[in-house]
Amino acid sequence: MKYKLLLADDEAEIRNGLSQYFPWNEVGFELIGQCGDGKEALEFIANREVDALLCDIRMPIMSGLDVARTLHEAKSRVKVLFLSGYKDFEYAKQAIVYDVKSYIVKPTKYQELFEVFTSLKMELDEERGAGGADASFNEKVVRTIRDYVAANYARATLEEAASLVHMNPHYVSKYFKEKTGENFSDYVVSVRMNKAAELLKDIRYKTYQVSEMVGYSYAKNFTRTFKRYHGMSPREFRQLSGLNE
Repeated sequence: MKYKLLLADDEAEIRNGLSQYFPWNEVGFELIGQCGDGKEALEFIANREVDALLCDIRMPIMSGLDVARTLHEAKSRVKVLFLSGYKDFEYAKQAIVYDVKSYIVKPTKYQELFEVFTSLKMELDEERGAGGADASFNEKVVRTIRDYVAANYARATLEEAASLVHMNPHYVSKYFKEKTGENFSDYVVSVRMNKAAELLKDIRYKTYQVSEMVGYSYAKNFTRTFKRYHGMSPREFRQLSGLNE
């Protein structure tokens, strides 16, 4: 499910940049319109279905604060996010009063926008009871991370996984835990240990070779992790499998 986003900013260059160069579809939004001032934005919202408004604070005719106040007083379901060229404490306080979802300081950063709107989509999904389409978005992100680890278990890093799904590492760690119930680092270990068990059953490989193949430079660290995960040492595992070094 794609949520409908309206962009309001009196600077055409900023409107054009945000509309043309940011992948709104990837974060679950469809940019349905652009406005040059707050009054125009309110008129648009009155006549069209809008789920979220990304709005500059300082605009002619009607400011972003006035727009947020009007929507708040009308108990509108539209989620408001502020754009501002200023880190102004008074603006921030008003944003809280009017239940503004985010306060983004210009120049906007790609990563920040991606995180803010990914988070907003999750909030809208929960609030509106969204179903299969939204689940598929989350499944796609998780599957991308899992596929990356499966293909790169020996050297998988949170940073590389994050870059694949266009999120920062801290957010990916939180996101993966929330969606799977498992820490990213624990998941990598589980993939490595299951692969190690598979390789240990192959008589061609020595234990130290298996250790290196699954990403451990020091055999002692590998042995300790393997025993903690499988409840026995690699040697005991091989003996149980009818194999010897």
